[in-house]
Amino acid sequence: MTIAVCPGSFDPVTAGHLDVIERSARFFDEVHVVVAVNAAKTPMFSEDIRVDVIRRALEKAGCTNVVVSSTDGLITDYCKKVGATVIVKGLRQNGDYEAELGMALVNRKLAGVETLFLPADPILEHISSSIVKDVARHGGDVTGMVPDCVVPMLADALTQD
Repeated sequence: MTIAVCPGSFDPVTAGHLDVIERSARFFDEVHVVVAVNAAKTPMFSEDIRVDVIRRALEKAGCTNVVVSSTDGLITDYCKKVGATVIVKGLRQNGDYEAELGMALVNRKLAGVETLFLPADPILEHISSSIVKDVARHGGDVTGMVPDCVVPMLADALTQD
């Protein structure tokens, strides 16, 4: 069985993230979507909320071979723990490759895990979690940029700020 890991902060999960996850689920027997907790960042949504939202969105999409979890450790340690041999990362045209290549080389050195880069769907490549939060902060409509369940959560989070 081939197991892949799709890591990210997913704060919040976007339509672009879901596209990469759903496409990965077609290629691998099992895909672990891992919310990577970074102590250096202050997320808008808690780790538990991010995990729950991703689970709900993937259930709605019918992805049955996807496991959603989180880690505050190295992704390579998570890969070893679950027997994953591949990390899948989506790439947009905004310099993602340069940012991800160094990490891919480190992951291969640390754990022998290869990184597969999937190009973003051109319709979605402009979407990022940062852009979604910025649009929402300024009262813009993020429908279609994120799963439906995220839209009211963003509004609620922003009214609490």
